[in-house]
Amino acid sequence: MRIPTQLRNLTQGAAEVEAAGASVAEVIDDLERRYPGLKRRLLADDGSLRRFVNVYVGDEDVRFQQGLATPVHDGARMSIIPSVAGGA
Repeated sequence: MRIPTQLRNLTQGAAEVEAAGASVAEVIDDLERRYPGLKRRLLADDGSLRRFVNVYVGDEDVRFQQGLATPVHDGARMSIIPSVAGGA
């Protein structure tokens, strides 16, 4: 899984980490076991993805798939990408 710069303090500076699970939710749970505190940075109090956090499985944003229930197949590449706001 690719980790954005803003969260690397939780992964001992690693830009990529290993995680396992059959769904996005399971992968996030595994990440939390390996890197405590990461889950609360990704999920809101109601258990949904935080508004400005995007998670991709391959090239697909999980919000447009099945959300946290999106399947993660062996060897799938996941990325956490923070939203960028701004304008002209």
